[in-house]
Amino acid sequence: MVTLVAALTILAVTALLVYELYVHSALSRHKFGWSFLVTRTWDPVAEQFGALPFIYGTVVTSVLALLLGIPLGVGAAIFLAELAPPKISSGLTFLIELLAAVPSVIFGLLGVFVLIPMLHKIEGPLRSVLGWTPLFQGPFYGVSLLSAGVVLSLMIIPFIISISREVILAVPSDQREAALALGATRWESTWDVVVPYAYKGITGSIFLSLARALGETMAVTMVIGNDPKIVTSLFAPGYSIAAIIANEFAEAPGELYTSALIELGLVLFALTIVVNGAARLLVAGTSSKTGT
Repeated sequence: MVTLVAALTILAVTALLVYELYVHSALSRHKFGWSFLVTRTWDPVAEQFGALPFIYGTVVTSVLALLLGIPLGVGAAIFLAELAPPKISSGLTFLIELLAAVPSVIFGLLGVFVLIPMLHKIEGPLRSVLGWTPLFQGPFYGVSLLSAGVVLSLMIIPFIISISREVILAVPSDQREAALALGATRWESTWDVVVPYAYKGITGSIFLSLARALGETMAVTMVIGNDPKIVTSLFAPGYSIAAIIANEFAEAPGELYTSALIELGLVLFALTIVVNGAARLLVAGTSSKTGT
């Protein structure tokens, strides 16, 4: 009975959050309707608000973080779970879990003082190789969509490694032994047998990391540039949903302005719920396959 009450309490808190966001965004929803999601204008003086630049910035930085973080995270998880000696695996796993607990503002500071100067140094090579694409054109001032994406990738890699490693370790040992008995090398048994068996769980870890990237606030706010425009170049500044809420909510004049910010929070909440739900289903699918 006590555990049932605890579970229902969590559901009630989630429902209450949705209700409060929905109710307090009523003014914005009634005035702008669905056009709020596809409008580019964000003009507090004229009381014209559109969420598209912030949705765009959130999606671009999150996708960039995944593109950078997935190869490193999954590769490290495979190494730690299947190839590394036990002592090395345990020590590195402990350090990675500590890295996951670092506050996001610390990553923001590292981005400002370490990452942005490094990106200035590799800007030239990036232009020479990829400058023909619209993604790497225009001036680079440091704070940008690229900087935010790289910082986010550093933040989600520990989550990808930790969850993917656990999923890979959950693969039954007879799968590995059967492959080795048929003459496969250790790497072949890992890549051709273990990884395909655990792919749903690995995909789930990626989706969970995406949910983390979508809602990240402080680190992104410090390095994205906070410019509500839609641009194709990753060198240009941008804005995210979480960043604008953090920057402007406390000083928002007028009920419509506040309501628009709350509606942005509702949009972000919906994105996060959908992504987390998909990830949980994928992880549960892998767990049922392994019988755990």
